[in-house]
Amino acid sequence: MTVKTNPATHAHTNRLAREKSPYLLQHQHNPVDWYAWNEEAFEKARRENKPIFLSIG
Repeated sequence: MTVKTNPATHAHTNRLAREKSPYLLQHQHNPVDWYAWNEEAFEKARRENKPIFLSIG
């Protein structure tokens, strides 16, 4: 499955736009500051003392 979008037609683009997973790419224009499952997400959660919200497709 290929997800093709035109960034100019979206009000929001988040960091999921850098991912390769079709599931993650479906959410690249959500107005949510999503992170992929990676060290960047874990470090931010540790630094801000926040839990991780996990969404699986």
